[in-house]
Amino acid sequence: MIEHCLVLIKPDSIMKSITGDIISSLSTTGLEIIGMKVISVSDKLAREHYKELELKKPQVFEETIKYITGQFHIKKVIAIIYSGENAIEKIRTITGPTNPEEADPTTIRGKYGRINSKLNIMENVVHASDSSENAEKEIKLWFKPTEIIREIYPIKEIEELTKIFMWD
Repeated sequence: MIEHCLVLIKPDSIMKSITGDIISSLSTTGLEIIGMKVISVSDKLAREHYKELELKKPQVFEETIKYITGQFHIKKVIAIIYSGENAIEKIRTITGPTNPEEADPTTIRGKYGRINSKLNIMENVVHASDSSENAEKEIKLWFKPTEIIREIYPIKEIEELTKIFMWD
């Protein structure tokens, strides 16, 4: 089954200059990149992305928001959409479990993740969608349809009433 999966290369990964290693590891899946961008994550975007975490684990929610918005490291995230057969399972196998201490050392999180006791955060270096339903929600949150090379979900055309900026 063709699936789509959002991967976020988090601020600690960018700060550690391991972005290339992560993308190389993910390329072994044979999946296609259909969207990619560097973004400075707003508080609003972070809170919307992690709203389920606020309900499940409220004790780590605020620290997670600070982490993804770059308050501990660097204010950048690389967002990537991978597409292909069983994309979610393939990506999550390579990234490993969320907690780097539980991850096999050959996975991305096992190699590069850590529990930072000084900051009291889990630096797990990447996010990967865990289901088709969450992938769709996350992709729609992080990307506009025009930032993806093909239509993957139904879209509608709307008239924008705001300023549009073009290159001079």
